[in-house]
Amino acid sequence: MSDSRSSANAAQRILAVDAKYNAYRSPSNPHLRTLYIRRRTQLLRERAKDEKLDPSTRKEYLKIRQQIFTKKYGLAEQRSRTSSRLSLSMHTASTHHSWDSLHASISDSPGRLSPSRQHRRQPSTASLSKLTIDSTPGGTAAGSQQLVPTKAATASRAMAGDTTLGENYAFAGMHYIFDQHSEAVSVIKFSSSDKNKLACCSKDGTLSIHSLSPGPPTLSCTLRGHKRAVTDFDWSVSGDFIVSTSLDKTARLWDTKSGKCLRTMEDRNEGELLCCLFQPANNNLLVVGNSQAQVITWNVSTGKMIKGGLGKVAGAVKAFVFDSAGTTLWCGDDKGSIFSFSFNVTSGRLVRLKRYVVCPGKPITCISSRSWMSREARDPSLLVNVQCDALIFFRVAGNGTLQLKRQFSISHSTKDIRSAFCPLMSFREGACVVTGSEDMSVYFFDVVREARTCINKLQGHSAAVLCVCWNYDESLLASCDEEGTVIVWNREQ
Repeated sequence: MSDSRSSANAAQRILAVDAKYNAYRSPSNPHLRTLYIRRRTQLLRERAKDEKLDPSTRKEYLKIRQQIFTKKYGLAEQRSRTSSRLSLSMHTASTHHSWDSLHASISDSPGRLSPSRQHRRQPSTASLSKLTIDSTPGGTAAGSQQLVPTKAATASRAMAGDTTLGENYAFAGMHYIFDQHSEAVSVIKFSSSDKNKLACCSKDGTLSIHSLSPGPPTLSCTLRGHKRAVTDFDWSVSGDFIVSTSLDKTARLWDTKSGKCLRTMEDRNEGELLCCLFQPANNNLLVVGNSQAQVITWNVSTGKMIKGGLGKVAGAVKAFVFDSAGTTLWCGDDKGSIFSFSFNVTSGRLVRLKRYVVCPGKPITCISSRSWMSREARDPSLLVNVQCDALIFFRVAGNGTLQLKRQFSISHSTKDIRSAFCPLMSFREGACVVTGSEDMSVYFFDVVREARTCINKLQGHSAAVLCVCWNYDESLLASCDEEGTVIVWNREQ
């Protein structure tokens, strides 16, 4: 078992070297670069079955191969050093975005923002609140339960396997690579009802649905109809429908089996639609965010906006997520603020609650929510990507206040990067999150560890990794990049 794992790790390191320099290979033909990586992965997988090289030989091979690439591509050496520095920063606290500096940027005084950062409109129901930093060891406020299951949680460990967090998130290699999109793939999501159904949306104006099993992975259908870039999409709970938003100022409802567009909904304010989400408890309600700083609730059956279903924020709505009950909506904008809304599941009405300034002027590009349902851990949490080279982990206190828990440094300054919680982490010691990055890598972080928080790093993309997602049993991880490549990774069982 250890030999096979060592061989798989060696193959991953070799592939990482190839991927690092792949951006310089055939600059005018990205499909050739994808074909190269795909074939390289296949060969490494075949060799890993019978290869019995000692570690020193593998190390020497990697060194020589990197020297060859550096000599051939020249400028790649400079990029290699940059990537190395970025990788090193994963294991140390960020100095530019330290706890103190980030906390100072959140608010100048308790319960009140500085005049230069105040939103023009008054809060809907509550005053602007100050983010608090919870620095209690173990991850929660003093006297409360721990953030994640304890070492004594033997029943939970038995459900997930008595293995370490690093072993849980070791990967055997690439399952498949899709490259049918001609431009960047911005969002990917597995169906919540089928672990082998994967959908993607692209700046080329199309969406695609892929079947990963049984048999070889295939493209099931392509959804065509949007006239400009598709910005976001969401699966219905049943997996029968997909809703998508686009810069063409429309949202569309699709039948996932036939690929037909069932309904087109237009924003009456003529704003570009940037994100969308089915209401988890009532899929007949759809929430969209636009470039006019508005959150809008639509009735999917009628295609009309819900009365009282309009909320306003400070800037263009970049991302949002519901809590597990579907009664609170967390919304992030391009001004660096997070807003909370109360959502009426029956009527679809929105009531704005609080505003939190995370990083002024830096867009919030992704928000993920997680409720801890195990007996050992019950604190809800938010995972937030911000264009200030940061992935930030928040605890949601009982009164809805956000408490700053952890900050991870990633390369994220210009692109819309997305992250995700790991679905099964409630059953394990430690808690893992995964994110894309502009340095072409996928990173795994343990939110509990005080040091060496990066537990794994996947390399295979030749462009910025924009989005990552899991299927529901964590057997497959998907990632997509700015060149339109989608990689599906196999997790070691």
